[in-house]
Formats: sequence, C-alpha cells, structure tokens
Amino acid sequence: MKTLQWLIRREFWENKGGFFWAPVIAGAVFLVINVLGLIAAQAAAGRANVQVGLIKLDSLLKAAPPEAKSAMVAGIDATMLIVVGLLTFVTAIVVFFYSLGALYDDRRDRSVLFWKSLPLSDRDTVISKVISALLIAPGIGMLAGMATALGMLFIMAIALAFHGQNVFGLFFLESHPFKMLFLAALTLPISMLWALPTVGWLMLCSAWARSKPFLWAVAVPVGMGIMVSWFDLMKSIQMPDAWFWKHVVGRMLASVFPANWLGINLGEQLENANSPQEVSELFNISTVLNILSSAELWIGAAAGIAMLVLATRIRRNRDDS
Repeated sequence: MKTLQWLIRREFWENKGGFFWAPVIAGAVFLVINVLGLIAAQAAAGRANVQVGLIKLDSLLKAAPPEAKSAMVAGIDATMLIVVGLLTFVTAIVVFFYSLGALYDDRRDRSVLFWKSLPLSDRDTVISKVISALLIAPGIGMLAGMATALGMLFIMAIALAFHGQNVFGLFFLESHPFKMLFLAALTLPISMLWALPTVGWLMLCSAWARSKPFLWAVAVPVGMGIMVSWFDLMKSIQMPDAWFWKHVVGRMLASVFPANWLGINLGEQLENANSPQEVSELFNISTVLNILSSAELWIGAAAGIAMLVLATRIRRNRDDS
C-alpha cells in the first residue's frame, strides 16, 4: 500500500503543472476576467450617467412574482454548475493527454528501464496512473471549480454592495450554491466510472504505440466509425450508425469530459432548455442514481478495466521506444 502511495505522489509531483496549476490558473483567470468585466461595466455606466444604486434590488425582488424570483434563483444555481463545469473541462483536457502519454513517455525517454530496476510491479505502476487520471486530477479540478464559483458570487456581491445593493441573502441564502456544489461533487464517482473507457483506451495506446500514440488513439476509433458508416455495417443488426459513433467512438475518446454521462447530446440539451430551472434540473440526485443503475455505465467500465489489464501486460513485455 505504501508503495502505491509513493507512486501516486510521484505522478502528482511529475505532473503538478497539469494536475494542480492548470485548473488553479484557469480559475484565477476566470475571476480576473469577471473583475475586469465589472470595471468595464462601471466605466460604461459612468459614461452613460447610469446610477446602479438607484434601482434597489431588495425592493425589486420583494415585489417580483414568485415565478420571476424562482427563475432568478435557478439562474444563479445553473451558473454555479456551469462555472464548475468550465474548470473540470480544463482538467479533462489535462487527463486526456496525461493518459495518452502515461505509459509512452517513460519508454520514449528510457526512464522505464530505471523504474523496472526497482521492486515496483507493472500493475502498481498502472494503477497509480489510473488513480491519478480518474481521482487526483479530477478531484483537484472539482475543488478549483467550486472555489472559482464561490469566488465569482463573492465578487459580484461585493461589487454590488459598493452601490448600496445587498444581494448576499439572494446569492447565499435564497439560492442554493452549496447544494449545487454538493451535487457537482456527487458526480465525481460517476465521472470516474464513466471515464474508464477513454482512460483505458488511451493508456492501451500509450503502452502499445511505438510512436505517435495520439494518432493511433484517434485514428483507430474514428477510422472504425467511418468504415461502419461507409459500409452501413450497423444496418445488418438493425441499428443506426449513430449508435456506433455515440457508444463506441464517443466513449473511447470523449468520456473524460465533464457531464458526458448525461449524453453525447448534452450541448443540445442545454441549448433546448427553456429556463434556468431546466438547466439546473439536468444535475440532480435522481439523475445520478439513474446513471449508476444504467448498463451503459458498467459495460463501459468493464471495457475500460479490460483495456487497462491489457495495457499492463503490454508494458510488462515492451521496453522499447
């Protein structure tokens, strides 16, 4: 167990720039952009002689109908989830390329010979890389996203407070920022299981490819998808070609990206949402439980584990670069 812990620490320190600093810097840049946007808005309001303090939001909210107030609260909740999603998307890109180079880079620079000279099993080495890709990096990205989302609310509330507007109650009591953060954290185990096919496939390519693992990782599933569509192979089993692209190609290449388990058409679902309530309702406990009970999740996880076992066997027998 201690050996595995040290291997995980090694992965973190060797990839600290991507695992830690990438989401932290992305969150800081997002907050700076928010501050600059508020400054620009203040300057534009000054040039237009618009006084923000003249419109009292407290009175406006009290006089607003329940539907309007509910929509505003849901909009704040949805914004929290979107901000967390932006930061986890940055981490997903890091995880994609980390998995792709996890077993290839140490063969390329011949450091695999050094690590094989130590009493470290290939199994523990691969497990440490899988834990880093599925838990360590996404966990840090999730925390960075949560901090960024809360920071955004504080910045907005403080900026409005300078104009005599008290929205702290609206932001932190009437809306549900901590509930949204809890729901976001609740998706982390699902995201880990859902990402297994992509991580498994990328690490398999990383262990097998003698060069250009990215080309192999992308070209093989995309090539299979083109062949299936070209020859209408799925029609022989009375299934549309889109099924292959979604459940095979999509799972092999895109499962690490946030909320991908909601469906390959997540963008379309967000675009067709008619209200902030519908956006926030995409993420709830019932959705999480439904995904956990779906066969697609567990079949994909089993396929990912199988590819990781194969990657471990290939690494055990391949030292060349």
